[in-house]
Amino acid sequence: MPTPTSAPAAPFALPATLRVFERGWLSANNILFVDGDETALVDSGYVTHSAQTLALVEAGLGGRPLRRLINTHLHSDHCGGNAALQARWQPRTAIPAAEAEAVRRWDAEALSFVETGQQCDPFGFDELLRDGDELMLGGIAWRVVAAPGHDPHAVMLYAPDERILISGDALWENGFGVIFPELDGESGFAEQAAVLECIAGLVPKLVIPGHGRLFSDVEGALARARGRLGHLRADPRRNASHAVKVLVKFKLLEQGSMRLDALQAWMEAAPLMQRIHARFLSEQPLGAMLDEVVRSLAGIGALALQDGLVVDRG
Repeated sequence: MPTPTSAPAAPFALPATLRVFERGWLSANNILFVDGDETALVDSGYVTHSAQTLALVEAGLGGRPLRRLINTHLHSDHCGGNAALQARWQPRTAIPAAEAEAVRRWDAEALSFVETGQQCDPFGFDELLRDGDELMLGGIAWRVVAAPGHDPHAVMLYAPDERILISGDALWENGFGVIFPELDGESGFAEQAAVLECIAGLVPKLVIPGHGRLFSDVEGALARARGRLGHLRADPRRNASHAVKVLVKFKLLEQGSMRLDALQAWMEAAPLMQRIHARFLSEQPLGAMLDEVVRSLAGIGALALQDGLVVDRG
């Protein structure tokens, strides 16, 4: 299990009521707010890291209960710790409004968990997040900002007075999350472009991304993201190929290692993988597609292949 870090206040001078746990790529970053007895957490990591999430949050709370839990979107790496946090503290939980019915009936297919071959324990919700809503977290006023693109229902949180943006997977220091809608032939590139322009219009001075370190060179990050988006839009197969690599890498982060035949069986059982293959990469058998992905990831040191065993390299 990777060791998380608390993002340092300097040189960003984070508000005293806000703390960031930088988790890695299996679990999204967690943002903890403590303002007296008012406490809240944004995003909860992956289900297999739930014990670590609980330990981090409990230490940060200093004996207080967790009163609120908020999700920027409901991909498994952002909400997988929800059930454990709810069992421990029963926080009032807020999710993007468009996901309400799927969570209410716990439709694991509609929520992408079955589709991607990932895990998430069932959880409930108490409140809904809509574009333009205002929240008080850590004594700071935050505005909910719709962020479709990576996920059509995602939101960001923006504090206009402090000019801090919690961007989820809409903007990282070097890119953004996979544009999932495009994998099924739905619009996502245009929405991602609009979100990047929205972020530019907000003029944040600090971004807390869903993955990776905090950053203040927002113009640079936006320029890199626009370049990346242009590259993907020029040939949607690039987005598809990237998605396959990301999903394979995520599975290896979850498992640590898998036999190549087991990894192929997982890929064959994941409906989204089947659709990506059929729509974009059907000129080669799925097994050959996996072999190519494994070679590519091994080439950049993201995994190693040892006598038929595929081993994650962190």
